[in-house]
Amino acid sequence: MSETMACELGAAPLNLLADWISREDLAEELMVKPDTLARWEARREGPPCMRIGRKVYYRQSSVREWLLSREQGQPRRKGRGRR
Repeated sequence: MSETMACELGAAPLNLLADWISREDLAEELMVKPDTLARWEARREGPPCMRIGRKVYYRQSSVREWLLSREQGQPRRKGRGRR
């Protein structure tokens, strides 16, 4: 069956990007600027991403894994503090 016939029969369109979020939406969610995410991408510090043309997308499950990998049990102390 061709795509034209499937559309005519009322077949539901594919939602290929259902688990993906745009750079702008992720920046808003993380409360950072899109430029920060772009800088992280350039430094390979941020969550993994995918480009489609000029748009950048992040898989939501990969972002969750990246956030969990950055979780710290206790903040590290720098040097010796006062006692």
